[in-house]
Amino acid sequence: MKTRRLIAAATLALLIVAGCTTTLSGPQTYGLVWSDEFDGAAGQLPDSTKWKFDVGTDWGNAQLEYDTNRPENVSLDGLGNLAITAIEESYLGSDYTSGRINTWGFFEREQGRFEARIKLPVGQGIWPAFWLLGGNFDEPGVGWPDCGEIDILEYRGQEPSIVHGSLHGPGYSGGSAVTGSYSLAGAGFDDDFHVFAIEWDEDSITWFVDEIAYQTITSSDLPGGAEWVFDHSFFIILNVAVGGHFVGPPDASTVFPQTMLVDYVRVYGFS
Repeated sequence: MKTRRLIAAATLALLIVAGCTTTLSGPQTYGLVWSDEFDGAAGQLPDSTKWKFDVGTDWGNAQLEYDTNRPENVSLDGLGNLAITAIEESYLGSDYTSGRINTWGFFEREQGRFEARIKLPVGQGIWPAFWLLGGNFDEPGVGWPDCGEIDILEYRGQEPSIVHGSLHGPGYSGGSAVTGSYSLAGAGFDDDFHVFAIEWDEDSITWFVDEIAYQTITSSDLPGGAEWVFDHSFFIILNVAVGGHFVGPPDASTVFPQTMLVDYVRVYGFS
């Protein structure tokens, strides 16, 4: 099944380059450069040659969960998906646990198409994301937001039919990010899998849901005098936060556990 989907995705990518979108400026080829299909036994941790765990809490967003490296929070489900699960439990001083993994040190890329097929969780205070962070974030004098952040998918669990795509950089970060949203008619993103993607070239980034482009941001869309910092390599992050500035805390209506299922993550390069 996944092989057929991969072939279909590659075919679609070639069609996109052939003229179905004007986002890209003259690429001649469009090829898969990195992927994880999350095939493996139930309970297996994600591939340690591709992903590392962020273990800890808060991350500067007032998040309430403690992100662990336990299979209870991050593991394969045995059906070809990665499961990141938020659990209500007392753990190292936090009332919730969840997971956050990234490709820093394993895979970084500048420009291309980044996509994932994901089924989202639901509920007040649940905050899943598929995003990219500048690989230079730890360099002296850089840090966040000067390194840049690309939120391919960000979502408030209390608004299950709406997803957000954003850019963060110097002068346009946090609540002042350059952002847009996409609304799903007649359903929630927790009902089924959807494909979330960006296409990123030298001058622009375009966001897609199920191959529908819903926003393009260029340097001219940034606040006056702000710097376009999307000219270097970025790495991938997948996580499910509980609470935080963007969503607020869970309440009595929030049902736990809540799981984000990721069927695959794929990156295509243009040349």
